[in-house]
Amino acid sequence: MSHSQLSEAITTLKGTGVRITPQRHAILEYLIESMSHPTADEIYKALEGKFPNMSVATVYNNLRVFREVGLVKELTYGDSSSRFDFITTEHYHAICEKCGKIVDFHYPGLNEVEDLASHVTEFNVSHHRLEIYGICKGCQEVNHTQ
Repeated sequence: MSHSQLSEAITTLKGTGVRITPQRHAILEYLIESMSHPTADEIYKALEGKFPNMSVATVYNNLRVFREVGLVKELTYGDSSSRFDFITTEHYHAICEKCGKIVDFHYPGLNEVEDLASHVTEFNVSHHRLEIYGICKGCQEVNHTQ
């Protein structure tokens, strides 16, 4: 885990007047360490042993605060459970259609697509999201051994 990322995130939160509670610190740390784009329930289950009095609602409320401050992105993919991604840089996602694994990948920003969409549709485009779907290596290997 990058301690500088955690320090910067805490500084950002403090700068917006958000108090750093032990639970908030642990949720943030988990998000930074996790590369799995966890759901709120996964975060709760990972931390409930350390914070037995913490509720799922606490996790959701903190994720909402982090999202509002711009530290995390909420990723919705139609399976009714949002996943959360600690924002380090602009990136895109590859998603396994079998197990749901999400992997980050970097590609030069597609700003020209936004410009074209804005021109063609006359929308004031705010952002875009690119998702690539397929079968991850782990699921491919499971299929080959069966």
